[in-house]
Amino acid sequence: MYRLNVMVLGLIGLLPLGVLAQETTASKPPIRVSDRARAIHQNAPVVDGHNDLPWAIRETERTLAQFDLSTSQPQFHTDIPRLRQGGVGAQFWSVFVPTSTSAKGNSLTTTLEQIDLVKRMVAAYPTTFGLAGSTADIERICGEGKIASLIGVEGGHSIENSLNVLRQLYKQGARYMTLTHSMSLPWADSCSDEEISGGLSAFGEEVVREMNRMGMIVDLSHVSPACMRQALTVTKAPVMFSHSSARKVADHPRNVPDDVLKLTAENGGVVMINFFPDFVNAVDARRSLLRSTMRKRFNQEFSEDLERADGELRKWEQANPRSDACDIHDVLDHIDHVVKVAGIDHVGLGSDYDGVPALPKQLGDVSTYPVITQGMLDRGYTEEQIRKVLGGNILRVFRQVEKVSQTLSQ
Repeated sequence: MYRLNVMVLGLIGLLPLGVLAQETTASKPPIRVSDRARAIHQNAPVVDGHNDLPWAIRETERTLAQFDLSTSQPQFHTDIPRLRQGGVGAQFWSVFVPTSTSAKGNSLTTTLEQIDLVKRMVAAYPTTFGLAGSTADIERICGEGKIASLIGVEGGHSIENSLNVLRQLYKQGARYMTLTHSMSLPWADSCSDEEISGGLSAFGEEVVREMNRMGMIVDLSHVSPACMRQALTVTKAPVMFSHSSARKVADHPRNVPDDVLKLTAENGGVVMINFFPDFVNAVDARRSLLRSTMRKRFNQEFSEDLERADGELRKWEQANPRSDACDIHDVLDHIDHVVKVAGIDHVGLGSDYDGVPALPKQLGDVSTYPVITQGMLDRGYTEEQIRKVLGGNILRVFRQVEKVSQTLSQ
């Protein structure tokens, strides 16, 4: 668990972040996408590791049928015209449900509802989407000019401590599961909560082994570093970090430490870079940690009036906004760092579109992936290397996961 000096950070948190923001390096010029980059991008479909459109739709309290995703939907980061513009060939749709569902006892039910939403979305646009459960499906669907749609469970609370439920979610189409979300579980620790499992418990190890057997990708975003390391020791198949960045570049618990990057390379896995400024910009990451400290402080101080606590936090946020410095270059810095430490075969893209309240400049929605292609060209990456980052690496991981499953099932 990443621990903070609460008293010190609390005192700092009372001050504006202007001094911290001044540490941000001078902004670099915007990236202009060239014809060459567009040509490369057109022939290298993006495979994004994490998009929260299903939950964003649910939060509107409107039904899927009330949205026409074939037209512009500016309230979201995602719609079909912009997916096409961004060159997305395959998307892992997150079927996230809040950890609060654990206390209510409806984590599984809500997850199944979200899986159903994804399936209905795919069925509603049959000329655009195709439901994929394998790499063969992805290749076939992309070959038909459609966007392969995969399902990722974000948080092991969805299985309600049951391997049988895990198997049922696989049968329903889930092809990865993030071991935790923001809450530690009896069998796996989150990076955002107190440690209660010592990283990964004996049951957690069984979860990983069962995922290997079925052919479900083990996703280590959101988990504690200890859980990352233990899962990498237990797994027989490559892992993914569906939407995480490099901790050395932006020191936030949601990011991956260098030693784990090296272990991921040994494992054959992939770290899919998150776009959220709090995870990719160093100043915004520091603010995010201060915000967490202040939230705990207000919740303790106003424990009998949580509305007051929320109000105090909003005041703090208004006085201490994000730096507005995060841009495409920050994301490219994370790609560079993962390549430096783990190698070009172990980095991908996991945008977190429609799951975050802010995005870097030039990466405001799903239409903007070509800017990353151009940015990598500008930094000297070859076309082959760019293709790996855009989607080749996660497809390789998925194929190997399938092979391990076949071996374990014999």
